[in-house]
Amino acid sequence: MTMQAGPFRILIVDDHPVLREGLSSILHEEPDMIVAGEAGSGEEGVEMFRRLRPDVVLMDLRLPAMTGAEATETILKEFPDARVVIFSSYSGDEDIARCLRAGAQAYLLKDMLRTELIEAIRTVLAGQRYLPRAVQQRLRERRAYRDLTTREREILGLIVKGLRNREIAEVLGATEGTVRIHVSHILDKLGATDRTEAAVIAIERGIVAIE
Repeated sequence: MTMQAGPFRILIVDDHPVLREGLSSILHEEPDMIVAGEAGSGEEGVEMFRRLRPDVVLMDLRLPAMTGAEATETILKEFPDARVVIFSSYSGDEDIARCLRAGAQAYLLKDMLRTELIEAIRTVLAGQRYLPRAVQQRLRERRAYRDLTTREREILGLIVKGLRNREIAEVLGATEGTVRIHVSHILDKLGATDRTEAAVIAIERGIVAIE
């Protein structure tokens, strides 16, 4: 698929004004790209997309209330041809997979080079997916893990919050014995030796987000 003619209109969605300013400065240096708008939240990003219909959205992953993945999914449901580039300081395989499932065409880490950002935008504009080597490697590693069930993910989230089996059982309305079995399965699937290691793995991989 060939890329359409510019100028290309870019919408930046990030809750940090300094980062938005930095991205805007980079894009302004490209003669065929303009910043169509800037949003500070996922909800604002969705509304601005509806109004501006930009060619590409640069979407932060961790946003207040509505996450970048949720905002991406909302946009793609309404506008299937929308192009979204996620940029994040989080390289967890679950974070990446969640955004790709939502419909994002690229996932960049915030330590990216300026040239990589521009290359990603142009690749997405041409209708192709862009995943840097580091991101591809995290996705390959993900295949080595066994998937957690919905209940196991729920329990893992409570483990990360520091709850013990008895407290988890009270929250879920389950027996402590049932929770203990789930925890055992979680440790096995994550390859963790104890609850603390499981919590660390959950955060590093993006299975559980820390607000």
